[in-house]
Amino acid sequence: MRIRGKQIRFSFAALCCIFVVALNLRQSPVAKAQWDKDVLEFRGRLALQDGKYALAIEQFNILAQIDTTDHWTYYYRGMAKYNLGDYHGALRDFDRSVQINPVFTNGYHFRAIARTQFGEYEAAISDLEKAIELRPGNVGFYYSRGLTYFFAQQFDLAVKDFDKYLRFEKDDASAYLNRGASYLYLRDTTKALTDYNKAIKLDRYNPEGYIRRARVYVKQKNYEAALDDMNKAIELDETNIVAYFDRALMNFDLKNYNATMSDFNQVLHYEPGNALTLYNRSLLYMQLGDYENALDDLDRVLNINPGNVLAYFNRASCFIELGRLRNALKDYDKAIELYPDFAKAYMNRSYVENRLGMNKESKADYDMAQKKIKDYQAGKAEGMSFADTTYKFKAMIWLDGDFAKSDFNDELLQHRDIDIQLKPLYRITFGEEMDDTPVAFDKEYKNLKLNKILRQSVTPLTIDLQYSKLPVGLSLFGYPDSRADIHFLKGLKAIEEKQYNQALSEYNIAIEKANDEQRAVYLINRATLKADMINFIASIENNVQTLTMDDQGATKAKLSDRVERNYDYSDAINDLLEADRLQNDNAYVKFNLGNLYCMSSQPVTAIDYYGKAISLYPDMGEAYYNRALVLIFIKDREKGCIDLSKAGELGIKDAYSVINKYCRTDGK
Repeated sequence: MRIRGKQIRFSFAALCCIFVVALNLRQSPVAKAQWDKDVLEFRGRLALQDGKYALAIEQFNILAQIDTTDHWTYYYRGMAKYNLGDYHGALRDFDRSVQINPVFTNGYHFRAIARTQFGEYEAAISDLEKAIELRPGNVGFYYSRGLTYFFAQQFDLAVKDFDKYLRFEKDDASAYLNRGASYLYLRDTTKALTDYNKAIKLDRYNPEGYIRRARVYVKQKNYEAALDDMNKAIELDETNIVAYFDRALMNFDLKNYNATMSDFNQVLHYEPGNALTLYNRSLLYMQLGDYENALDDLDRVLNINPGNVLAYFNRASCFIELGRLRNALKDYDKAIELYPDFAKAYMNRSYVENRLGMNKESKADYDMAQKKIKDYQAGKAEGMSFADTTYKFKAMIWLDGDFAKSDFNDELLQHRDIDIQLKPLYRITFGEEMDDTPVAFDKEYKNLKLNKILRQSVTPLTIDLQYSKLPVGLSLFGYPDSRADIHFLKGLKAIEEKQYNQALSEYNIAIEKANDEQRAVYLINRATLKADMINFIASIENNVQTLTMDDQGATKAKLSDRVERNYDYSDAINDLLEADRLQNDNAYVKFNLGNLYCMSSQPVTAIDYYGKAISLYPDMGEAYYNRALVLIFIKDREKGCIDLSKAGELGIKDAYSVINKYCRTDGK
């Protein structure tokens, strides 16, 4: 967990041990309802201990269906979700555990920890006080409450709780690190340094202690000691980008520019998309007069973080040095658009306009800059203003070295853009014989009309997210040409052979000859084929549109090529609308319509159809997953993260990597 650049770790003694006790020393009921519960619980707990959290959730999902009154089931499942970064889901499960058992101490403890992820510090502290009331002898609760007070910026109370914890756990290095951080926020560097020294003495092989102590030395201008500590941290962990980054800035302050460049390069070797390091390296290049390389770095920063006002401002300076005044003018325009009180940008734009012969515009910008400066000096500007001409726009930015938040524009910069792909369209494909044997807790979708058509085929068919291989020995020779299902199978065979136009022709014949029940099913595949053909064309042009999330969880439509072109999915949508008219209770049709409306830039309609699919098939994890991405795309992040939690619970493992990137609130 992080706050303001400081990484705060839960104590192994305070948390992990509690978890192990919960796993291994739980008091079992005198008699179990059935042996299967024991087996499922054992498997779930074992998966938790092995870090196989998605597998653990599967086991506890079944247990929750067998018995809705066992608070341990929800507690264990909440632990698994928490470890996957699914804080919404974890909070719901911890809620349930204490509703079932109002004196369940572990439930209150970990609900408090989950609540801190959402900034619900008062509620978290209330939970911890309840846990302390129930089990006053458990000192781990003081550690957790100390962390919560820290996050709530009540640093004096955090220190008191860490004091209580350390009276009993004198050898916990992490507690000294966290109390030291609290002292730093209370501006007591002497006590902070004492705690960091103690943490290093207790755990001399943990680089974190050396990094923390080095930062105190930097505050004291003791660069020699600071560099010694950073060197030691890197010696202990040669891949620690935080240590390289901090050491780079120390070397910059000491004017050791070669060493600075070397350390920035090391950070970017391990994390090529670290925009903060790219930004700082660009400033170093500018200092050295290498404007081309500086420009390259700033281009990459703005590709990752297009809202960064200082990146535009400094890139404009590079353009001026390279004689590209029109480009510089555009960047100053953008900087002012992002931050209208940026007096220095008005001043510099005035200079560029003057050189371009735009005398009227130059005079207006100069006057505006002077007004902004006067307003700032008179105290009219609110907060930190870029109107202050003494501000060092080209200063290296520190961030306490751990890339949690930048000092410029409050952006999260540690993550590069990632393409988040929707789960694909459902399509009819070759399968195996259907088994009607009842299965306990079977979550498979049942649609009698659809299943009837699949059963009537001369070879087994199923519906899936991708095509399966052609069955060995399948022959369609000798069947009458009048049969719609044979033409449909010929279409499937043509797709296997990548003869897409031939497949489309066969589907057309099949749909023409089919009855209404068949037509509803065959239209699914024709629509899917049409959409796939459009996507194939787009991929050749290197221009596939995907949902791309930036580092704050905001989203944008991004084209990977400079060529802008929209693709028309209306023919495919019309096929699915016809299928929906013929078979209105088919969840797969609703899901596919959601996808196609999303690809057609109609996110609200897409969300509606995903909701309809879910109402027909409540266990369709793919629908929750795709709806979540679209919700985040339209910046309804809260609902999107709730859907991702449900998707993960239903077995969509990709949901947890997305949750981990875009639904966490601790700055990671």
